[in-house]
Amino acid sequence: MPKRDEGPLADRATYKAYHTVSTRWADNDQYGHINNAKFYEFVDSAVNAHLIIGGALKDSIGLVVDSGCRYTSSLAFPDVIEVGIKVDHIGTSSVKYGFAVFRRGSTQPAAIGHFVHVYVDVETRRPKPLPPVLRGVVENLRAG
Repeated sequence: MPKRDEGPLADRATYKAYHTVSTRWADNDQYGHINNAKFYEFVDSAVNAHLIIGGALKDSIGLVVDSGCRYTSSLAFPDVIEVGIKVDHIGTSSVKYGFAVFRRGSTQPAAIGHFVHVYVDVETRRPKPLPPVLRGVVENLRAG
């Protein structure tokens, strides 16, 4: 990961889809900024909204098995947030998503990170191959 003075941490163009999040007063913590845990909620909502809009969550559930986030600056209500998402890797039953959280209009992210979904059968909760519709939607988010 580059240091702050080595250039941008995340190029907006590498993210294939953006979802806008309106922050709420309740998102701020006692320190006057959005609590770090809320970033995961924003990203989870952005990815799942994208998959739902694409009709990709009818036969599978994505369970988060790995995640990480690097915070670079704070955000606070009433900031409007843009969550950029991309796909870094597609496996047989898993997808590694990359994300960046930007204050609307900013070129520098407030947070960057990743998380991995393993897609499982709705009833058995066992991993299963990505259904064709889901694979198509995540292929469109592939980075590079």
